[in-house]
Amino acid sequence: MKKLLFFTLSLTSAFSGFSQVNAGNFTGNIESTFQYLNTDTLIDATQPASKGLLNSYMNVFYTQGNFKAGMRMESYLPRIQGYPSTFDGTGIGMRYIGYGNDFIDVTLGSIYEQFGAGLSLRAYENMGLGYDSQLDGVRLIVRPKKGLVFKGVYGYQRYAFLEGRIVHSAGITRGFDGEMHLNEVIKKLSDKKLDITIGGSFVSKYQNDDNTDLILPENVGCYGGRVKLRYGKFVLDGEYIFKGQDPSQDNGYIYNTGHAAIANFGYSQKGLGILLSAKSVDNMSYRSDRTKQLQNVIINYLPSMNKTHTYNLVASLYPYATQPVGETAFQAEVMYTFKKGSKLGGKYGMSVNGNVSIAVQPMRHTSSINPLDSTGVTYTSGLFDMSDSLYWRDININITRKFNKKLNAIFSYYNIVLNNDVATVTKEKGMIKSNIFVLELGYKFENKQSLRAEFQTLFVNRRDSLGNEVGFSEGTPVDKGDWATISLEYTINSHIFVSVMDQYNFGNPKLDHRAHHPYVTLGYIHEATRLTLSYGRQRAGLFCVGGVCRPVPASNGLTFSFTHSF
Repeated sequence: MKKLLFFTLSLTSAFSGFSQVNAGNFTGNIESTFQYLNTDTLIDATQPASKGLLNSYMNVFYTQGNFKAGMRMESYLPRIQGYPSTFDGTGIGMRYIGYGNDFIDVTLGSIYEQFGAGLSLRAYENMGLGYDSQLDGVRLIVRPKKGLVFKGVYGYQRYAFLEGRIVHSAGITRGFDGEMHLNEVIKKLSDKKLDITIGGSFVSKYQNDDNTDLILPENVGCYGGRVKLRYGKFVLDGEYIFKGQDPSQDNGYIYNTGHAAIANFGYSQKGLGILLSAKSVDNMSYRSDRTKQLQNVIINYLPSMNKTHTYNLVASLYPYATQPVGETAFQAEVMYTFKKGSKLGGKYGMSVNGNVSIAVQPMRHTSSINPLDSTGVTYTSGLFDMSDSLYWRDININITRKFNKKLNAIFSYYNIVLNNDVATVTKEKGMIKSNIFVLELGYKFENKQSLRAEFQTLFVNRRDSLGNEVGFSEGTPVDKGDWATISLEYTINSHIFVSVMDQYNFGNPKLDHRAHHPYVTLGYIHEATRLTLSYGRQRAGLFCVGGVCRPVPASNGLTFSFTHSF
């Protein structure tokens, strides 16, 4: 508490001193969510001992000339269910002070930074996921000339927020990154149609070897390069990172090296967009503490190679999270818009979006490994080596059509296969296959009111008494069976809206568990302030963003949420 008071008074004094010369600029945001929960044995929802739960945070950012400072107050009294157990108490969860001009930018305190696509380093936060991997230390950015940027970071990662204070990871992280836009640096290329950007990074972590059974490397580095090419309507980019030996809890303390590579090709013109992506990952769990798991103290970021879904049954029932221990993944997406006035486009045009993504286990070769070898290397694996072991497959199509000035519709179909033995989301064993149909309708009334409706159904695969897969009309459905969701959202005016949703587990093999999940929300919006009050049942599931997921347990109760930006 003394440290909290000292830091607050210091910032206040600094701000007051600067205000005598120039008032500067304050920005920020506030978010607070309160829940009062009930016990509901039908959906396995429990009531916490405190009955009420509260998550709150407030960001305040200050700039004055070349000076900048900021802080975030956090409060978990106690934390909402599904958030990490490492979130507890009230205090300062982020704070920094810095100075920057056209040549140099230096920040001390909490640092958020990303090198390239994040394969070597990404320190970021997403409070909705309960995730914060900030570095606590120093960052230096130097721009010696236009088109040339160098970055350096050095610090401890945030591991937890306990008793109102930041708790650091056991290891320390440091890194360097450089990027050059050749068309700006080299004058002869300034007027060329081909636009080229290249970059490279090196990141290292240090953690003391306190293991009495193994000799563990105390310094583990990863390094690599990237390139981005743009030519007219075409874009091609790629990045490759190599990681040294890094025995950890994640990989069973093996001494294999690791790699991560991604490549993206894109083409876009009016009415047509094409995206092709590929990713190869092996043994790329990279943490500042080798003993941690789940989402704790992850240094790097492995982008998901599948489409980000938003519909309830698609996004949260059987989602897929990136597998840092290894995956080879591919994605293809095409979006085409039929012109207005054409036979298929009609008066207002029609858009079709098709997407396919697949992830499989990398091929791991053991024939050349001597079982008597004491190096700890257990296999070899090359770039984009593929096995026939499927992790995930998603085939989906979305058709958007506007019929008139008042009515529009989106029809979507998803065929998803999830290997639950690898990307575990339920207690079910083996493959979970689902077919999902979604119809979304939107209607605008003359008085500027509007109605949006969603109708969703999910059907899972079935097995006979011997565990063999059978047709969708026979046998017993896997996991909790088939689901249906209906959602209605009515916007009364620019300030008030009300929504009603019900999810029904109509295909649950246990007849007494075929529960409805009604949920009602009333919302009020005024400029930058949003208030929502909700009540009802919520089923258990996962909340995922970019391949990073947070479990959301089943609940029954009241939720009040407040957000404001300034």
